[in-house]
Amino acid sequence: MTNPTLQLPLTALLPVFGVLALCLWLGLSALSRMAQERESATEPMLPLIGSDQPGHSPLHNWDPRWKIAAILLFAFCAVALNHPVAIAGALGVAVAMVRIGRLPWARSLRRLQAMNGFLAMFLIVMPLTAAVQPDDFLVIFGGLTSWPLNLRGLKLALLIIGKAWTLALLMEPLLATAPLGATIWGLTRLGLPTRVSELLLIAHRYLHVFFDELQRMRRGMEARGFHTGQGLAPLSDYGNFIGMLLVRSYERTHRVYDAMQARGYSGTMPDHYRFATGPADRLKGLLLVTFGLGLLLGDQLLRGGS
Repeated sequence: MTNPTLQLPLTALLPVFGVLALCLWLGLSALSRMAQERESATEPMLPLIGSDQPGHSPLHNWDPRWKIAAILLFAFCAVALNHPVAIAGALGVAVAMVRIGRLPWARSLRRLQAMNGFLAMFLIVMPLTAAVQPDDFLVIFGGLTSWPLNLRGLKLALLIIGKAWTLALLMEPLLATAPLGATIWGLTRLGLPTRVSELLLIAHRYLHVFFDELQRMRRGMEARGFHTGQGLAPLSDYGNFIGMLLVRSYERTHRVYDAMQARGYSGTMPDHYRFATGPADRLKGLLLVTFGLGLLLGDQLLRGGS
């Protein structure tokens, strides 16, 4: 059986490459802007995870345990979707949650922008590598009959991108509406081992210190005339740089542990968060999970109808 095909001239590829180049440029510009901000800031800037700013949105006032459980369950439902309409619905719910949480769009869009450079590769690879099945619609550009563009592969790529955008946006209301400590201790109440919680908190705290140490060492090398170039000399300098950074990090761990013991650390970190669940917390969790299950049911019905 012959697959339906559409013949287009090679010039029709120019808009396609233009869109892909724009996605790559947006991703690279986002990474470049973050690097420039780190350079210009007095302290090294890392992607914000939690939020210590008080908020009064329904997401800020949500019990972290119910918020984590509901958003993760909705995320699992979103990943299981396979129909474009259902995935668009999940993406709409994620956008609505960012809006309800009164979160800055700049932070969410920057996260998506940094992802687009990677996600754009799906738009190139999947339409060209998807195995041709009966009834697949193929687009042939010029005389490139051995490289047909499979619209089913393009559809799969768009579905993956839609799911990725949904999950990325869901991370904003999950993490940016409460302090990181509250989120991690909420995970602990849901079954995460206490040791893992403590390691995550310490790693987040001293990741900033680690980057500050790295920046100071880099500025010291540049003050001594270090310049990147070709040959073995720069590689040797980089090796010494990494070795010294590891040694300093190892020494700092001992100083951090001594400081913790001096402050009364006896094997467990104090839990300063007290959670209280109310009817509104349960209602918000049930509503979000119901939306996820409704999208799953709608996805099954849409795929059955098609």
